[in-house]
Amino acid sequence: MPIYEYRCNACDHAFEMLVQGTQKPSCPSCKSKKLEKQFSAFAVSGGGGMGSMPMPMGGG
Repeated sequence: MPIYEYRCNACDHAFEMLVQGTQKPSCPSCKSKKLEKQFSAFAVSGGGGMGSMPMPMGGG
């Protein structure tokens, strides 16, 4: 089940919501269904990638 970020066009409230299937979300603040889905990138944590590798030391 994906979590989406929305901004309400009626009251400008920003929120996240877990959306299931064909569920139509509504603003938790004013209950409006006039929402704009926001672009968001997913976060990844943990090891593995270039950021966690030690840099080589010394000259060759």
